[in-house]
Amino acid sequence: MIDVLSGIKALIFDCDGTLADTLPIQLKAWCGAFADYGLECPREFILKHQGIPVARTIEIYNRQFQTHIDAKAFADNKNQRAHAGLDQARPIIPVADIVLKYKDILPMAVASGGTRRNVDLIIATIGLNGCFQTVITSDDAVDPKPAPDIFLEAARRMEVEARYCQVFEDGDAGLVAAEKAGMTGTDVRPFLDS
Repeated sequence: MIDVLSGIKALIFDCDGTLADTLPIQLKAWCGAFADYGLECPREFILKHQGIPVARTIEIYNRQFQTHIDAKAFADNKNQRAHAGLDQARPIIPVADIVLKYKDILPMAVASGGTRRNVDLIIATIGLNGCFQTVITSDDAVDPKPAPDIFLEAARRMEVEARYCQVFEDGDAGLVAAEKAGMTGTDVRPFLDS
């Protein structure tokens, strides 16, 4: 069972794959966007880079595979495709239960590599509106995961020292970012089938 550790004063949640089961929706959007470029969908590559904004992921893809995809245009395409299906997102119950248990007890934030538009839609769709003091997305001026900046900004906005924050994540980049931020990282993946 996932729980909040002793001494924690604030909670920070990733969105896709942590708060909400959006992987099928997101993969379909990724594959559709890659198909528009006449490319196969690199599923393992995408999974490896979970939590990183789409444009940044495409910049990494371009370097790794010597392609020249317009990262912003690709991201706009992929994010629009995802938005069209995100009203079908479902909460990941063990994580959503933590949010509901600590609502109005501890300050909470969402720190996501997704766009503001998509993250807001997911939060509303899974019934967690009003639970978070702040939501930080790829639309905010912070360096993305695996840099610690998005988590440090969440702590700053909640007025809680980083060492008292617990981060819930399903991606390696996010767990690295939490560690760099001096926060307690909780990998939710072992709990996703419970």
